[in-house]
Amino acid sequence: MIRRLILLPLLAILPVLAAAQTPAAPPNKWIAQAQDGNYTIRNFQFKSGESLPELKLHYLTLGKIHRNAAGHVDNAILLVHGTGGNDTNLLSPSFSDVLFPTGQPLDAGKYFLIFPDEIGHGSSSKPSDGLRMKFPQYDYDDMIHADYVMLTEGMHIDHLRLMIGTSMGCMHAFVWGETYPTFMDALVPLACNAVEIAGRNRMTRYMAMQAIRDDPKWDNGNYTSEPVEGMRAAESVLMIMSSVPMQLQKNYPTRVQAEAYIDSYLKRTVATTDANNLLYYFNASRNYDPSKKLSTIQAPMLWINSADDFVNPPELGIAEKLVKEIPHGKFILIPTSDATRGHGTHTQAAVWKQYVADFMAQTEKK
Repeated sequence: MIRRLILLPLLAILPVLAAAQTPAAPPNKWIAQAQDGNYTIRNFQFKSGESLPELKLHYLTLGKIHRNAAGHVDNAILLVHGTGGNDTNLLSPSFSDVLFPTGQPLDAGKYFLIFPDEIGHGSSSKPSDGLRMKFPQYDYDDMIHADYVMLTEGMHIDHLRLMIGTSMGCMHAFVWGETYPTFMDALVPLACNAVEIAGRNRMTRYMAMQAIRDDPKWDNGNYTSEPVEGMRAAESVLMIMSSVPMQLQKNYPTRVQAEAYIDSYLKRTVATTDANNLLYYFNASRNYDPSKKLSTIQAPMLWINSADDFVNPPELGIAEKLVKEIPHGKFILIPTSDATRGHGTHTQAAVWKQYVADFMAQTEKK
């Protein structure tokens, strides 16, 4: 997922002019049931050579840990959010209400579900905590290593039934599979590709980052107030990246409605996003490229993209080619429809739930 603050308005697709008449959403029962957790890794060493005396990691969980007769955890599922998101993203109704109820593919009564705030996100350690641009330049390898330490040393989980992730979490699935190939029974990456972030994908990310750096008020990260103009430009780029043309045209069919939506969107996202955090979490993908080691992924993988995804356009043909290098890999391309939401289809679980249900049954250990 590109970012929670961007995708949720797009996924809701409610006309701005009617917002005042829209009733408040009911309380999220999954968030209410979730257990809060924290783990601190002492003297964490980053791949860049930098370190932190304390790396704080925050997470939420649903369900209870189960151990088999040999004492090994056999029901833990790691669910990883997208760039700029947090631990509640995959507790949104379009994801959780479809997958977590009794008898559903990720039944919270059967599985122990773990929702981490990745490094640089949510309530985990991040630049805006005080270090600003002196915060270590983390990347995906660092984020996954930190999760592994949190799981194994902090939560005493020695195995995952499944690792599933959206957007950034999708890319994490490939790195997990290559770095810890026997640690999980299965992988489900949603909405990404398994190559270096280049072409238009890197260009849009670079445009967003440069918009902030070029704002004089950014002051090399030492701003006293957010560099608003740079942030507006960055958020505008990110809105395009996660946009859903069919839905936007249908729900904002007039100039007045379209402009009102953008005004509201920019006001909201700029007010709730830290510029340094954004720079860090977008740049964390700078050296991502699992394409050279796909053959080392041992766990069965179900890779799902959607045909209307601006970030991962299907005409590139990347997934269809690379999935052949994954020993137990399967790729699904979801056709564009009124039910898809562009890049945000990754959280519209009703669209692809059956594929996951079948996959979980196929990978169940007898």
